[in-house]
Amino acid sequence: MTAKLTDLIDAIGPRLRTLRLGRDLTLTAVAEESGLSISTLSRVETGKRQPTLDVLLPLAKLYRVSLDQLVDAPPTGDPRVHLEPRSIASGGIIVPLTGYPGRVRAFKHVLGPREPRLVTHDGHAWLYVLAGRLRVLLNDDEHILEPGETAQFDPTTPHWFGPADDSPVEILHLFGPHGDRPVSRLDEHPPR
Repeated sequence: MTAKLTDLIDAIGPRLRTLRLGRDLTLTAVAEESGLSISTLSRVETGKRQPTLDVLLPLAKLYRVSLDQLVDAPPTGDPRVHLEPRSIASGGIIVPLTGYPGRVRAFKHVLGPREPRLVTHDGHAWLYVLAGRLRVLLNDDEHILEPGETAQFDPTTPHWFGPADDSPVEILHLFGPHGDRPVSRLDEHPPR
């Protein structure tokens, strides 16, 4: 095994410990949620046992992170992200900006005119209007958002969003499939 690979593997245990402590979880709580033993978790965190996929997969799910984040895979040399726009069944184009299922995900949407159809699903939605005017229906309430405005809502509420007129609208859409929300670390009213 190369020195780089050894260093990569040795860093996983401390990274797992940092994730656990950052979430204020005990080894006991992680063991109960993940189905792993306290002994296994402790040995992996302290570097006394090499982490294997049967350990890392339940932990990635529990901490809602990708395996790449647990392992910190070495860079490929090309930092560019190659976005892949695709058409969506309800109309328009969606561009996934993140690739971590199970966590808050970011999309860019370009939506053309279409008929409203209210839907519901689990999660939490946050929208930011980049260009055009966005019409958001939440139950019987209608809201029109202009560029620079945001909306956030619980998608278990019947909802629909699309252009407010005959012109396309371009938005950023953050979606937390488990009700996760984007966290603002800035004070809404900074001191003057």
